[in-house]
Amino acid sequence: MPLDQIDNIDEYDESQTSGSDMSFFDHLDVLRWHIIRSVAVLFTLIIIVFLNKEFVFDVVLFGPRYASFPTFRLMCWMSDAMCIEPPKFELTTRELGETFFSHMTVSFWGGIILGFPYFIWEVWRFIKPGLYITEQKSMNLFVFVCTALFLFGVLFGYYIVAPLAVIFLAGYQIGDVVNSPTLSSYVSNMVMFTLPLGLVFELPVLAYVLGKMGVISSAFLGQYRRIAFVILLILAGFITPSPDIVSQMMVFAPLYSLYEVSIMVVKRIERKRLELEKSEAAAGIIRKTN
Repeated sequence: MPLDQIDNIDEYDESQTSGSDMSFFDHLDVLRWHIIRSVAVLFTLIIIVFLNKEFVFDVVLFGPRYASFPTFRLMCWMSDAMCIEPPKFELTTRELGETFFSHMTVSFWGGIILGFPYFIWEVWRFIKPGLYITEQKSMNLFVFVCTALFLFGVLFGYYIVAPLAVIFLAGYQIGDVVNSPTLSSYVSNMVMFTLPLGLVFELPVLAYVLGKMGVISSAFLGQYRRIAFVILLILAGFITPSPDIVSQMMVFAPLYSLYEVSIMVVKRIERKRLELEKSEAAAGIIRKTN
């Protein structure tokens, strides 16, 4: 607790420290129920996705295969030179049960993506009793930002990376080889184009946590900005199978923007920490003079 708040300790609500009065096994029991609720929600969402097979596959998963996909229509609206239709290809199955297991895979990852906001909320509910009211207000924003960044990353992968990947990978030809990918490979690629980006977009959150712990500083991030620039450029090249520079820049721009945002986040943490140290030092001087 800051030194300038010691005299006002009675003003703190007792509920702020209720978490510290619990034993280790009480904490485990509470955590167990958070996990049970999260698993129950996950299974519910998996079932919902599984039962909506036609919409999930025909509209969502297979959307980037068709010229009517919003990304392709937007590209045509922006410029005739960018108006590219995805190549037509048929999906096949090579193994018995591949259709069913692909359906299960899509249902599972769909449940994970849809349930992510609730999972973060359950984590927040678990740690909330151990925080002060001022910290709880900050964590409310933290939970919102964490959820928003994840969903934005998934949507970015779905609407930007996936269509560009479909254009390049499905249209790539070698001799007279017929491009007929399997359903499982298509599903795996769609998961790879979306879910990892949701995690990559959590970079500012990771920077916030490491900055709070004192592991990294804004000076450190700024010093290695050029190296991060190159690494993110290479990462964007791996994420976008399409070899053209436009596609790579469309992925690189938000990734590098997240790095710059991370620097600003850490700077804000350092500024608040400095202000707190100054206030504590001032409070100590006042007490010595008294």
